[in-house]
Amino acid sequence: VPLQASGGGLVQARGSLRLSCRTSGVNFRIAEMTWYRQTPGNERDLIASSPGGGNANYVDSVKGRFTVSRDYARNTVYLQMDNLKPEDTAVYYCGTFWRSVQWWGQGTLVTVSS
Repeated sequence: VPLQASGGGLVQARGSLRLSCRTSGVNFRIAEMTWYRQTPGNERDLIASSPGGGNANYVDSVKGRFTVSRDYARNTVYLQMDNLKPEDTAVYYCGTFWRSVQWWGQGTLVTVSS
């Protein structure tokens, strides 16, 4: 399942970025799409999940600052990140669990400067 993530970059603290992840090969209307992030030496952590047709869920550290949305016409999921903090610096991955396989995008680096 291809997952094409984009939108990372360098931003100052309190700034915003929007990540995009386009996919194919899944039924996007029912597939749960997820966003993870990973810092060097640490595990990949789930930060947000978006069930098809349902409400997104967030971990406490990003709740109120990050928003997941989906464009069903484009098979694309977005992660809007506002009020970014230096501790949000990480490689961000979109993913989906489809037909018993966990699929990942290539990761996009987000760097937040203080």
